[in-house]
Amino acid sequence: MTIKNASAGTLESGDIFVQIAPTDSEGINIELESSVAYQFGNQIKSVITETLHGLGINDASIKATDKGALDCTIRARVTAAAVRATGKDVWG
Repeated sequence: MTIKNASAGTLESGDIFVQIAPTDSEGINIELESSVAYQFGNQIKSVITETLHGLGINDASIKATDKGALDCTIRARVTAAAVRATGKDVWG
């Protein structure tokens, strides 16, 4: 699947800013910035990866700046960024 640079979210408290970009390497590469990464970093990365795989994206570079987002918000922001990056409408 072809993707282009896209983003979704904000840097407000309780949100996450997700940037997605194409990559030459295989797999999902996640760069996570979060004050709670020590406690929840693996969970945040897991939610991002599962959401992308569910949308058919297996190769991408992700930069996520977390401000305390819940899993449902992470899924929503990753989905929005992925839709913008691929042009694939997942809500149709």
